[in-house]
Amino acid sequence: MEVFLQYWLKLVMICLMVSVLVLKIAVLLWWRPKKIEQHFSRQGIKGPPYHFYTGNVKEAMAMMLKACSQPMPLCHNILPRVLAFYHHWNKIYGGMFLVWFGPTVQVTVSDPDMIREILSSKSELYEKKEGHHLIKRLEGDGLLSLNGEKWGHHRKTITPIFHMENLKLLVPMVVQSVSEMVEKWGRSRSGEIEIEVCEWFQRLTEDVIMRTVFGSWYEDDDGKAIFRLQAQQMVLAAQALRIVSLPAYRYLPTKRNISCWKMDWEIKRSLMKLIECRKIDTKGVMQENGAKDLVGLMMQPSSNITVDDMVEECKTFLFAGKHTTSNLLTWTTVLLAMHPQWQVQAREEVIRVCGSRAVPTKDDVVKLKTLTMILNESLRLYPPTIATIRHAKVDVKLRDYIVPRGTELMIPILALHHDQAIWGSNANEFYPPRFSEGVARAAKHPIGFIPFGLGVRTCIGQNLAILQANPFHHTSTLLL
Repeated sequence: MEVFLQYWLKLVMICLMVSVLVLKIAVLLWWRPKKIEQHFSRQGIKGPPYHFYTGNVKEAMAMMLKACSQPMPLCHNILPRVLAFYHHWNKIYGGMFLVWFGPTVQVTVSDPDMIREILSSKSELYEKKEGHHLIKRLEGDGLLSLNGEKWGHHRKTITPIFHMENLKLLVPMVVQSVSEMVEKWGRSRSGEIEIEVCEWFQRLTEDVIMRTVFGSWYEDDDGKAIFRLQAQQMVLAAQALRIVSLPAYRYLPTKRNISCWKMDWEIKRSLMKLIECRKIDTKGVMQENGAKDLVGLMMQPSSNITVDDMVEECKTFLFAGKHTTSNLLTWTTVLLAMHPQWQVQAREEVIRVCGSRAVPTKDDVVKLKTLTMILNESLRLYPPTIATIRHAKVDVKLRDYIVPRGTELMIPILALHHDQAIWGSNANEFYPPRFSEGVARAAKHPIGFIPFGLGVRTCIGQNLAILQANPFHHTSTLLL
């Protein structure tokens, strides 16, 4: 009898535990999403209906895959291809709508005044969303993902590297790298030749960003190994984003996770080696050309940044610095090839400003107004980041809407840059003169152009990207 009672007690306990677990799952994956859906619906914000566990991921991925399978038209209207789900649902639900990524809700916000509130005037109510764990390993736990006091401390420590006066000291080195690259193109040429410029630009920016991070004291092989591993990590992260997985999945020894762990360990090992080499250097924070480097600044006693944090910041700057600049160079070159009349104008400006100098001075670079207009128009049509996400830290009032704590707000930068209400009927056309009076007066709304973000979290490396791009197009217009 006693054994029988113990058996039933255990069975009852198991049933209770299972019931509680099922209830929690039901609340998390059904009741809570439906409650949030109703909350926004009452305020007039709707979207595609929530589906248990997966949300709208399957629909969004199907749209993206279908769009990418179609031939790419020779025009700059890339929104239907790059943000297919946004383009589709925006036409149905308007500029502010809900999208479900699993049980997580995102409110898409495309109104410029609301965007300014989220990113600038009331940015303290929002924080950067923590990304997918594989993306976080790729980008590093640095400025891109940090929040709060730690983010503020790191930003303050690192900012001097990206002051324009410091970056101008890098111009001769950038020009030398560009000249060597163009000379290699010339040596391999016999008549006409097809060049995969994206690959060349990636190699070019790898060298520049390594010098910015470590100074002149690094082994080229170590840099190449790190960038190669980050490229492999990027492929794994892209694959993982196509599925909805359980939170605990990241800890399971799956083939993908094991590969990612190994690559992350190799990257950290290489970065530690480079940091140790930089530590024993006796030249302090200055490079041979007088420019400051990232690791040198972080190693100063006043920075209070640990070696582990240095590694994470290096991962962030190597990945983001490479892709931001190489993509800008690639798209600008494509645009100039499609619009040769602007090649002519750019070349005439270079000759007028620089004369017979093959290498521009740091003062020449800031005088290249036509090139600057071309680069800004390239950043508008093909921004380095197509969207950014913020997380509501508390219940907030966004204009006339109540946004519950924990809600994610997605800002479609690409859509903002192609909005005809902001940029006019030629929003999808390449037209550099729109920036002839500067960035602030280019659009009908001051928040219409945010390729590097807005507010306190504006990309710290934007000046470096522009400064690399200007000497490249200066040198290439003379040598090609």
